Amino acid sequence: MNRTIIDYQEDRLEEKLQKILGNVDVAGGTCPIRHILARFSDKWSTLSIFHLGDAGTLRFNELKKRIDGISQRMLTVTLRTLERDGLVSRQVYAEIPPRVEYQLTDLGRSLLVQIINMGEWASNNSNQIIEARTRFDTREGKAGNSVLLD
Repeated sequence: MNRTIIDYQEDRLEEKLQKILGNVDVAGGTCPIRHILARFSDKWSTLSIFHLGDAGTLRFNELKKRIDGISQRMLTVTLRTLERDGLVSRQVYAEIPPRVEYQLTDLGRSLLVQIINMGEWASNNSNQIIEARTRFDTREGKAGNSVLLD
């Protein structure tokens, strides 16, 4: 039987999935990387990483202005969490008033590359997703609810 490039790509995908999911605790159903994936997949972390990646270094209020809708408390929690995970560095300058700047670490920049790939995928497929939502909502009797950001 002749194998195609697609067959080999599917094999590699299976191998990668097994590597990720292979350590799942079957009894408890938990994956050891679940908490790490959850950390950067929430919208505030993703947006913070995007904006820090774009600007390089930002002060707290500069970052807050760039992220529409985020509260001061949520940005504080998000930045602390990203700093704890080694994705963001925080530099405090002994000035009056104190100046604090945030930037991505090397690890954070490597994650940014992956998030950009996901963003490109979302951008390239947004029309298909909107169409699928419209079909689903119509079928379920929820016409008019097909907003991309649901």
